[in-house]
Amino acid sequence: MDVAHDSVAAAVLSSFQHSFRSYKTLAERALAQLTPEEWLYRPVPGSNSTAVIVKHMVGNLRSRFTDFLTTDGEKPDRNRDQEFEEPSDVEAIAPLQKQWEAAWPILLDLLDTLTPADLLRTVTIRGEAHSVLTALQRQATHYAYHTGQIVQLAKQIRGEAWQTLSVPRGQSQAFNAAKWAESNNDDASRL
Repeated sequence: MDVAHDSVAAAVLSSFQHSFRSYKTLAERALAQLTPEEWLYRPVPGSNSTAVIVKHMVGNLRSRFTDFLTTDGEKPDRNRDQEFEEPSDVEAIAPLQKQWEAAWPILLDLLDTLTPADLLRTVTIRGEAHSVLTALQRQATHYAYHTGQIVQLAKQIRGEAWQTLSVPRGQSQAFNAAKWAESNNDDASRL
Protein backbone atom coordinates (compact mmCIF):
# COMPACT_ATOMS: atom_id res chain seq x y z
CA MET A 1 0.00 0.00 0.00
CA ASP A 2 1.15 3.52 -0.62
CA VAL A 3 0.99 6.39 1.88
CA ALA A 4 -2.44 7.62 0.72
CA HIS A 5 -3.95 4.15 0.94
CA ASP A 6 -2.33 3.60 4.35
CA SER A 7 -3.87 6.86 5.58
CA VAL A 8 -7.33 5.91 4.35
CA ALA A 9 -7.01 2.40 5.78
CA ALA A 10 -5.84 3.79 9.13
CA ALA A 11 -8.85 6.13 9.14
CA VAL A 12 -11.16 3.19 8.39
CA LEU A 13 -9.69 1.18 11.27
CA SER A 14 -10.08 4.16 13.58
CA SER A 15 -13.69 4.52 12.48
CA PHE A 16 -14.37 0.84 13.25
CA GLN A 17 -12.76 1.22 16.68
CA HIS A 18 -14.97 4.20 17.44
CA SER A 19 -18.15 2.59 16.08
CA PHE A 20 -17.80 -0.73 17.91
CA ARG A 21 -16.96 1.03 21.19
CA SER A 22 -19.95 3.29 20.65
CA TYR A 23 -22.30 0.31 20.14
CA LYS A 24 -21.00 -1.32 23.32
CA THR A 25 -21.42 1.86 25.35
CA LEU A 26 -24.87 2.62 23.97
CA ALA A 27 -26.12 -0.91 24.71
CA GLU A 28 -24.63 -0.79 28.21
CA ARG A 29 -26.25 2.56 28.99
CA ALA A 30 -29.62 1.11 27.98
CA LEU A 31 -29.08 -2.18 29.84
CA ALA A 32 -28.03 -0.31 32.99
CA GLN A 33 -31.54 1.12 33.22
CA LEU A 34 -33.10 -2.35 33.45
CA THR A 35 -33.58 -4.62 36.45
CA PRO A 36 -32.59 -8.28 36.03
CA GLU A 37 -36.29 -9.13 35.74
CA GLU A 38 -36.68 -6.58 32.96
CA TRP A 39 -33.86 -8.21 30.99
CA LEU A 40 -36.27 -11.15 30.56
CA TYR A 41 -39.20 -9.10 29.22
CA ARG A 42 -40.51 -10.08 25.78
CA PRO A 43 -43.07 -7.73 24.20
CA VAL A 44 -44.85 -10.57 22.37
CA PRO A 45 -44.45 -14.36 22.24
CA GLY A 46 -41.68 -15.33 19.85
CA SER A 47 -39.81 -12.05 20.26
CA ASN A 48 -36.43 -11.77 21.94
CA SER A 49 -35.74 -10.34 25.37
CA THR A 50 -32.70 -8.13 25.92
CA ALA A 51 -31.14 -11.16 27.64
CA VAL A 52 -31.44 -13.20 24.45
CA ILE A 53 -30.06 -10.37 22.31
CA VAL A 54 -27.10 -10.04 24.68
CA LYS A 55 -26.54 -13.84 24.64
CA HIS A 56 -26.56 -13.79 20.85
CA MET A 57 -24.13 -10.87 20.66
CA VAL A 58 -21.80 -12.61 23.12
CA GLY A 59 -21.84 -15.80 21.05
CA ASN A 60 -21.29 -13.86 17.86
CA LEU A 61 -18.43 -11.78 19.28
CA ARG A 62 -16.63 -14.87 20.54
CA SER A 63 -17.14 -16.83 17.35
CA ARG A 64 -16.33 -14.12 14.84
CA PHE A 65 -13.32 -12.55 16.50
CA THR A 66 -11.47 -15.33 18.37
CA ASP A 67 -8.46 -16.08 16.14
CA PHE A 68 -10.10 -13.80 13.56
CA LEU A 69 -7.33 -13.81 10.98
CA THR A 70 -6.56 -17.53 11.13
CA THR A 71 -9.81 -19.47 11.72
CA ASP A 72 -13.32 -19.43 10.28
CA GLY A 73 -15.63 -16.92 11.95
CA GLU A 74 -18.24 -19.59 12.67
CA LYS A 75 -16.47 -21.67 15.30
CA PRO A 76 -17.40 -25.37 15.59
CA ASP A 77 -18.11 -25.04 19.33
CA ARG A 78 -20.65 -22.24 18.86
CA ASN A 79 -24.27 -23.21 19.53
CA ARG A 80 -26.13 -20.37 17.83
CA ASP A 81 -29.56 -21.91 18.41
CA GLN A 82 -28.90 -22.01 22.16
CA GLU A 83 -28.21 -18.26 22.07
CA PHE A 84 -31.90 -17.73 21.28
CA GLU A 85 -33.21 -19.77 24.21
CA GLU A 86 -34.64 -17.57 26.95
CA PRO A 87 -32.82 -17.74 30.29
CA SER A 88 -34.86 -19.68 32.84
CA ASP A 89 -34.73 -16.99 35.53
CA VAL A 90 -33.07 -13.79 36.73
CA GLU A 91 -30.17 -15.78 38.21
CA ALA A 92 -28.82 -16.08 34.66
CA ILE A 93 -28.45 -12.31 34.20
CA ALA A 94 -25.34 -11.66 36.35
CA PRO A 95 -23.32 -14.40 34.60
CA LEU A 96 -24.56 -13.11 31.25
CA GLN A 97 -23.32 -9.61 32.13
CA LYS A 98 -19.89 -11.11 32.89
CA GLN A 99 -19.92 -12.95 29.56
CA TRP A 100 -20.73 -9.65 27.81
CA GLU A 101 -17.78 -7.97 29.52
CA ALA A 102 -15.47 -10.85 28.57
CA ALA A 103 -16.59 -11.01 24.92
CA TRP A 104 -16.13 -7.39 23.87
CA PRO A 105 -12.35 -7.23 24.48
CA ILE A 106 -11.92 -10.06 21.97
CA LEU A 107 -13.04 -7.63 19.25
CA LEU A 108 -11.73 -4.38 20.72
CA ASP A 109 -8.24 -5.77 21.40
CA LEU A 110 -8.15 -7.23 17.89
CA LEU A 111 -8.99 -3.84 16.38
CA ASP A 112 -6.05 -2.32 18.27
CA THR A 113 -3.69 -4.81 16.60
CA LEU A 114 -4.93 -4.71 13.00
CA THR A 115 -2.80 -2.81 10.50
CA PRO A 116 -3.96 -0.99 7.36
CA ALA A 117 -2.62 -3.87 5.25
CA ASP A 118 -4.75 -6.34 7.23
CA LEU A 119 -7.93 -4.80 5.81
CA LEU A 120 -7.23 -6.49 2.47
CA ARG A 121 -6.47 -9.91 3.96
CA THR A 122 -9.01 -12.68 3.49
CA VAL A 123 -10.97 -14.27 6.32
CA THR A 124 -13.82 -16.76 6.15
CA ILE A 125 -17.23 -16.88 7.78
CA ARG A 126 -19.05 -20.21 7.34
CA GLY A 127 -16.52 -21.03 4.62
CA GLU A 128 -17.29 -17.89 2.61
CA ALA A 129 -14.30 -15.65 1.88
CA HIS A 130 -14.44 -11.97 2.84
CA SER A 131 -11.87 -9.23 3.06
CA VAL A 132 -11.21 -8.15 6.64
CA LEU A 133 -12.78 -4.82 5.68
CA THR A 134 -15.98 -6.53 4.51
CA ALA A 135 -16.10 -8.80 7.57
CA LEU A 136 -15.75 -5.82 9.91
CA GLN A 137 -18.42 -3.87 8.03
CA ARG A 138 -20.73 -6.88 8.18
CA GLN A 139 -20.30 -7.12 11.95
CA ALA A 140 -20.64 -3.36 12.47
CA THR A 141 -24.02 -3.52 10.74
CA HIS A 142 -25.01 -6.58 12.79
CA TYR A 143 -24.06 -5.01 16.13
CA ALA A 144 -25.68 -1.67 15.28
CA TYR A 145 -28.90 -3.57 14.52
CA HIS A 146 -28.87 -5.46 17.83
CA THR A 147 -27.82 -2.39 19.80
CA GLY A 148 -30.85 -0.59 18.40
CA GLN A 149 -33.05 -3.50 19.47
CA ILE A 150 -31.65 -3.34 23.01
CA VAL A 151 -32.20 0.41 23.23
CA GLN A 152 -35.73 0.18 21.86
CA LEU A 153 -36.68 -2.65 24.23
CA ALA A 154 -35.21 -0.85 27.23
CA LYS A 155 -37.02 2.35 26.29
CA GLN A 156 -40.29 0.44 25.92
CA ILE A 157 -39.81 -1.30 29.26
CA ARG A 158 -38.86 1.83 31.21
CA GLY A 159 -41.54 4.05 29.70
CA GLU A 160 -41.64 7.44 31.42
CA ALA A 161 -38.70 6.44 33.64
CA TRP A 162 -36.44 6.09 30.57
CA GLN A 163 -33.35 8.29 30.66
CA THR A 164 -32.55 9.35 27.12
CA LEU A 165 -29.22 8.34 25.61
CA SER A 166 -29.13 11.15 23.08
CA VAL A 167 -30.63 14.61 22.64
CA PRO A 168 -33.80 14.85 24.77
CA ARG A 169 -37.06 15.66 23.01
CA GLY A 170 -37.67 19.35 22.61
CA GLN A 171 -34.05 20.23 23.35
CA SER A 172 -32.48 20.02 19.89
CA GLN A 173 -32.04 23.77 19.48
CA ALA A 174 -30.35 24.17 22.87
CA PHE A 175 -28.15 21.14 22.18
CA ASN A 176 -27.13 22.48 18.75
CA ALA A 177 -26.42 25.95 20.16
CA ALA A 178 -24.17 24.44 22.83
CA LYS A 179 -22.33 22.34 20.23
CA TRP A 180 -21.82 25.37 17.98
CA ALA A 181 -20.56 27.44 20.92
CA GLU A 182 -18.19 24.63 21.89
CA SER A 183 -16.92 24.40 18.30
CA ASN A 184 -16.42 28.18 18.08
CA ASN A 185 -14.52 28.19 21.40
CA ASP A 186 -12.27 25.40 20.13
CA ASP A 187 -11.61 27.35 16.92
CA ALA A 188 -10.81 30.54 18.87
CA SER A 189 -8.39 28.74 21.18
CA ARG A 190 -6.40 27.50 18.18
CA LEU A 191 -5.72 31.05 16.96
